[in-house]
Amino acid sequence: MSKITKLALEKSLKDLLEEKPLNKITINDITERCGVTRMTFYYHFQDIYDLVAWICQEEAARVLQGKKSYDTWQQGYLDIFNLILSNKNFILNVYNSVSQQQILDYLYKLTYGLVMDIVEEKSAGIPISIYDKEFIANFYKYALVGLLVDWIKNGMKGDPKLIVKKLSIMIHGDVEKAIDNLRGDK
Repeated sequence: MSKITKLALEKSLKDLLEEKPLNKITINDITERCGVTRMTFYYHFQDIYDLVAWICQEEAARVLQGKKSYDTWQQGYLDIFNLILSNKNFILNVYNSVSQQQILDYLYKLTYGLVMDIVEEKSAGIPISIYDKEFIANFYKYALVGLLVDWIKNGMKGDPKLIVKKLSIMIHGDVEKAIDNLRGDK
């Protein structure tokens, strides 16, 4: 029942974002729209921004499921673009209403997880420190999020497939090279 209530609150917020900006939406607006009490809202979320964070985390986890390996990261990254595009009003509204640092922090966390899984996969059996693995993951995290944020800022006008294809061409084999160059037995 808890998941159903959370999904109803999500739908309510997304519907309201079609009508007005996030900073004009109240918890009352959300709860009235989906027919639950304010206490029900507070049972699940601290505030509207907590609901927004939950929505982002749930949708990102869904689209990245099974796509966090070297062979599937491009599809996972493309799916993130497509998820954002399919929720364009929600994303633009949140991006323009919330601290952009919060959005960046969320995207960094999401992307770091994707990249770190790839680094771990490619460095299996290779003597490389966790610090160097984290360094590689952070480098790619900033590059991937930078591309994504620029795309959002520019109104999501570029073709996500083309962006991911060009990125894939540019970095093909670079994770392995970085691991090889940083490994401990050199």
